[in-house]
Amino acid sequence: MDVIALVGPSGTGKSHRALIIAHKHNADAIIDDGILIRDGKIVAGHSAKQEPSKIMAVRRAIFVLPGHAEEVRKAIAAENPHRILVLGTSENMVHKITRALKLPAISKIIHIEDIATKADIEKAQFYRLKQGKHIIPVPTIELKPHFSGFLIDPLQSFFKRSATKRRRLGEKSIVRPVFSYYGTLSIDDHAVAAIVRRVVREAGISEVSHIKVQHLYKGNEDMGLKISCSVVLTYGNHIPTLITKTQKAVRQAVEYMTGMVVHEVDIVVKALYVQA
Repeated sequence: MDVIALVGPSGTGKSHRALIIAHKHNADAIIDDGILIRDGKIVAGHSAKQEPSKIMAVRRAIFVLPGHAEEVRKAIAAENPHRILVLGTSENMVHKITRALKLPAISKIIHIEDIATKADIEKAQFYRLKQGKHIIPVPTIELKPHFSGFLIDPLQSFFKRSATKRRRLGEKSIVRPVFSYYGTLSIDDHAVAAIVRRVVREAGISEVSHIKVQHLYKGNEDMGLKISCSVVLTYGNHIPTLITKTQKAVRQAVEYMTGMVVHEVDIVVKALYVQA
């Protein structure tokens, strides 16, 4: 199995050109925004465009939500495609996707700037920003069961079969999700610390301080977070049970609200408050 990738910023026309690129490079499967597509059908996965927020959409697109990668891996093994085209906003993203799905290393990366003119990219960004239009490279009739309630319009493109020279139709669909991919999203460490402080206090802990948010890197890639803090407990609680419960709550809250992976939550009990 071979893997190639199409890379470009959000809203620059990657999904619009996906079918043409797949045909040109003999890719018989596409991975785009969390779904595996083959022969114009969604074979497995869940589209990031169905998520209620951009944060959850990003997590869906890179296959870090529970069970998502496993489902698509099983489908890939069953389908056994000759070549897969992976779409992503950056080289880092497509490499993350291939690792999550345990695919072979990417043999070729195509950048959107190499196949689209500046005017084409600006036009695509206009439709994304001003009209909120997102494209999914599957036919409308196939997409409707997966996108109930979304505005859906068909698009058509033709390309020749090399053997018969006959034109084959490739249909795409336009959807309007409830969020927009356009732009960038940055979450400051102070925001993460505020989430930790709130969750720890809600767990019944008297005082929390010295909250530290550390990013774990592998080369230039941010692999996730390591969080640490100090707390003061009230006498009477079973300390191991309370701390374990709090660690789990902090991890779940930070991952849900930020989309970042939390590898460690270290809590130091620095004092025990005894009421008079």
